[in-house]
Amino acid sequence: MNNEQRVCQNCKQNFTIETEDFKFYEKIQVPAPTRCPQCRLQRRMAYRNERGLHKRKCSRCEKAIISIYPEDAIFPVYCYQCWWSDNWDPLSYGISFDETKPFFEQVKELKNKVPRLQTANSAYSRLINSDYTNSAIDLKNCYLIFAAIINEDCYYANYIRDSKTCMDMLNCIKSEQSYDCFDITGCFNLSFSQSCMDCRDSSFLYDCRNCSNCIGCVGLRNQQYHIFNKKYSKEEFEKEKEKLQLYTYRGIEAMRKRFNDFILGFPRKYYHGFQNNNFTGDYVWHSEGVRDVFYVAEARNVKHTFWCYGAEDVYDYIAWGDAELTYEAVECGDKVYGCKFSHQSWSEARNLEYCDFCLTSADSFGCVSLRNKQYCILNKQYSKEEYEALKKQIIEHMNVVPYVDTEGREYRYGEFFPIEMSPYNYNDTIAQEHFPLTEEAAKNYGYKWEIEQKKDYGITRSSNELPETIRETADAILDEIIGCAHEGKCHERCTVAFKLTEFELQFYQNHNIPLPRLCHNCRHYRRVMQRNPVKLWHRQCMCDYNIYRNSVSHSHHEQGRCPNEFETSYATDRKEIVYCETCYQAEVA
Repeated sequence: MNNEQRVCQNCKQNFTIETEDFKFYEKIQVPAPTRCPQCRLQRRMAYRNERGLHKRKCSRCEKAIISIYPEDAIFPVYCYQCWWSDNWDPLSYGISFDETKPFFEQVKELKNKVPRLQTANSAYSRLINSDYTNSAIDLKNCYLIFAAIINEDCYYANYIRDSKTCMDMLNCIKSEQSYDCFDITGCFNLSFSQSCMDCRDSSFLYDCRNCSNCIGCVGLRNQQYHIFNKKYSKEEFEKEKEKLQLYTYRGIEAMRKRFNDFILGFPRKYYHGFQNNNFTGDYVWHSEGVRDVFYVAEARNVKHTFWCYGAEDVYDYIAWGDAELTYEAVECGDKVYGCKFSHQSWSEARNLEYCDFCLTSADSFGCVSLRNKQYCILNKQYSKEEYEALKKQIIEHMNVVPYVDTEGREYRYGEFFPIEMSPYNYNDTIAQEHFPLTEEAAKNYGYKWEIEQKKDYGITRSSNELPETIRETADAILDEIIGCAHEGKCHERCTVAFKLTEFELQFYQNHNIPLPRLCHNCRHYRRVMQRNPVKLWHRQCMCDYNIYRNSVSHSHHEQGRCPNEFETSYATDRKEIVYCETCYQAEVA
């Protein structure tokens, strides 16, 4: 089929279904989508709670637990011991398909009564002194880190892997002793930096590689003793560093503003990543034939996807990887094959459709919390022949009797779960980070919303009363309840107040960093807002000899502006100087 223009059922905007898309949908035997890629992404993200933790009781043993589901969740929530035990059977909740009701209505009924696990950590997550985590495995002495693998002594981080003694991080890989950075790999003692590799003993770097003892630098390679891209001797460097007073809160905030202005004067590549072929997206590594993807690595033929490592023939996917022939899925990974319209189904799951938290299971349809099962529909067991016949019947029924939500939007076979069936409140999910809404707007769209309960924390020290340096900070600060500078007036899940742990204080002391004035949620959102949006714009390379003074001659020198065009996550009204890869490499590499 040729490219086809359609109108999104949700936002009413036009979107294009391309020839390659139709081939994929035909291959996995699903109809083309009725919603645009952005609306589909927002809907999937509203099924992904990473950082929203709640204190509650296990619905079975009543033990106090930490969960991604609040106490007032309509469905039961079990602790790890109860959920993984043999003392209950998911099939005991099974229901027979009812032709008089829409299928999604029946799935909703099932989802509201089958127990869920307290977090998205499995029984084999190997968490040592790391209770306040989610979507995590192999952690030791970690606190409030999420989507995390193989870390030790790490605090307040998302998408962190193979790292040790890091704090306030976003997308951090194989790094140590680093603070308040995002998109870094292989770094040591790096702070307040972004998009860096193999850098050490530095701060306020952007797009630097293999640099040490540098401050406020952009685009450097294999350098040391630079400040604002100017070379110094070691002795001169130490003198200039002292003038910046980066051990004071005022010094850091002044440097933050100065650095943000400084980096705007340097060209940057139109996307973050390297070693890709035939792709569009941002934060992409070692991939080929991928389109409209973000935070994707080692992928082939992947499209409309966010945060995925190791996938082939996958469309409309977020959070995890190691998947094949999978479509419209959230948190489905670890050798997953042929899974469609499913949520949190892991560990060699195969051919699951409309399944929720089904592990090591296969050939099932509309099931919840299964373990090691096959040929199940609505948590009821069937023979292979019965399963295939009933599945066909249900798909036909879904197209004749669609589910209609409160906004009048229809859900037939081929649509992901209706948004109102998400087990999470919208402001607990990553959708709020990438598609922020007010409470009123969220409810108008049919999203659930958690109303923050006002609490009297008994704040004993306001943020503006904190010492300027960590050297002036006594250990008694551990007994203080510190007020967040945002005072709960922002839209960043502000905790209003916070306390320091011994680990945090020791980290600040070891690195000579002053105490933060914001709670960990507000600090997280500050990093999130520095990332590019999960959206692409068509642009031309800005390299133009009539406007920018390049360091070397480029191939288009006599023509003026570079003719290369690309898809980029830098919107057309952004202030950054955005170059194609060829011009960028000529200037930076």
